Amino acid sequence: MSQQTYRYNRDNATRIAGVTSLKDAIGQLLKAYQLQGRFNETYLEAFWGRMMGPAIATRTKRLYVRDGKLYIELSSAPLRNELVNAKQKLIQLVNRDMGSEVITDVIFI
Repeated sequence: MSQQTYRYNRDNATRIAGVTSLKDAIGQLLKAYQLQGRFNETYLEAFWGRMMGPAIATRTKRLYVRDGKLYIELSSAPLRNELVNAKQKLIQLVNRDMGSEVITDVIFI
């Protein structure tokens, strides 16, 4: 038996009507099983450094989301004071970046 190699055929690469993309299928799956909220919380935890930048990310000791509240433990007291003063702006920034209301409050521990 000879092994046949795969060759990309551009003519066969068109999308067929009624076929859902993988991204849409995963989105529908998350909604159907009511996992979208937990997925967003996990995404926030995983991409905190990209959202907030290296200055804040390197000074963040611990970060987690529970019941719509973002818990942050920071190693820098001055940074903590700055973020406490800008709490509402932080909530808006995170929610805007996530595309939905993921957090309602920020608690500094």
